[in-house]
Amino acid sequence: MIKIASIYAYSSKFMRPPGENYANPKTCFFHVLFKAGALAFYILSALFFNSFVIIFVVTVLLAALDFWVVKNVSGRILVGLRWWNEINDLGESVWKFESLDQESLARMNKKDSWLFWWTLYITAVAWIVLGIFSLIRFQADYCLIVGVCLTLSIANIVGFTKCRKDAKKQFQQFASQTIASRVSSTIQSAFSVV
Repeated sequence: MIKIASIYAYSSKFMRPPGENYANPKTCFFHVLFKAGALAFYILSALFFNSFVIIFVVTVLLAALDFWVVKNVSGRILVGLRWWNEINDLGESVWKFESLDQESLARMNKKDSWLFWWTLYITAVAWIVLGIFSLIRFQADYCLIVGVCLTLSIANIVGFTKCRKDAKKQFQQFASQTIASRVSSTIQSAFSVV
């Protein structure tokens, strides 16, 4: 009986489903679900619906759900980043960014991060390809759907890319300030002893 249990434990270690390697499989699932749902509905809807309005509303609704999930949930959980845009008192658009500290960002699951960034970019590329097909088929109304979905995808790409750059910049500033303060305190203590 012990032999069977040890063989099972040994074999299960090597035959794990790929989903177990993700630190947040539910978040990864929903991160991909609405992207795939919007794309699949847009592609397959012509087979089932003749109404442009239904196709427009459902596809844009799924893309909007994807936008919200990525911006507010999966971005925070999978890559430790969050962004938003505010209008200040002068009427200017101001980007706001939040990120985990560098130590926490370094501990983020690499597979989760990889899934987040690649699906973000692949979805935008897919919408561009579908937009080109709509142009080739002279379906300007479907270009409207693609334009809305592509805009939502690109907004997340731009927001998270700026947020990642801001997080790196903040870390570099923190590191240089820390090093400068250490050097200055070392120099002060060296001269105060003398």
